[in-house]
Amino acid sequence: MDQGRDPTLDFDPGVWQLFDQYVHGIIDRRAFLRGASRFAVGAMTAPAMLALLSPRFAEAQKVKPDDQRLRSEFAEIDSPDGNGSARGYLVRPANSNGKLPLVLVAHENRGLNPHIEDIARRLALEGYLVLAPDALHPKGGYPGNEDEARAAFQTLDQARTRADFLAAARWLLTHPDGNGRLGATGFCWGGGLVNWLATQMPELKAAAPYYGMGAPLEGVPAIKAELLVVLAENDERINAGWPAYATALDAAQVRYRMLQPKGTQHGFNNDTTPRYNAEAAAEVWAETLALFARALKG
Repeated sequence: MDQGRDPTLDFDPGVWQLFDQYVHGIIDRRAFLRGASRFAVGAMTAPAMLALLSPRFAEAQKVKPDDQRLRSEFAEIDSPDGNGSARGYLVRPANSNGKLPLVLVAHENRGLNPHIEDIARRLALEGYLVLAPDALHPKGGYPGNEDEARAAFQTLDQARTRADFLAAARWLLTHPDGNGRLGATGFCWGGGLVNWLATQMPELKAAAPYYGMGAPLEGVPAIKAELLVVLAENDERINAGWPAYATALDAAQVRYRMLQPKGTQHGFNNDTTPRYNAEAAAEVWAETLALFARALKG
């Protein structure tokens, strides 16, 4: 994959709309292929499009799981208000001195896949103790296949799942190796989860939700965290809710910035698929790191 190229230009906007519906469970694989066939040209058949749009975890990996600069493990967390227990990928710098700032990473609607684990490692290399919970833990964890993961995710009790993430965030906040300053970031479903988490945890210092649903408006006055709200330019489904969310944030005097890079698709930070926009992702990631450094390293 050419990380410097913007491959979103290779697909008709109709294909992106179909793919967004597919990855979010609005349509199934068969419906995507049927719809995408209208845009097929020559060797670029509907199955070929889906193959190009599917994640390439190994090609995009930036930090290997066995990187000697890091120490990682899986943590088991009590979640009495959720599914009984939660599980997350916990990673930190191998040779850190003193207490570490804390970041929770919330995945997309496919559970804790290799890309999100890689995101956690990238953050750990920046000097954080990072926890990436797996919503699919009650279903046996990420199954190794995106379609199976998506199907399993749709069977979750969302209230219990949110409770699991809240339990995980509280567990991380009190971790003995942490400095007590917690931030959170998440992508798509995880972005929405982070927005919601900010309404539940006044202790949360900073949050960077990427193209996620806004928090329930009645909860916005409870937000104490500083927000970096990341949206894609071409994301009608998510962006439709932004004006009301922005109004509520302003009314509650929440500190926030909104970034919406030009020419981006939903999922533009995910460097495992052609939705990835290298320039926009680098810009927004730098802003995310700056927020966390300022709010969490203190």
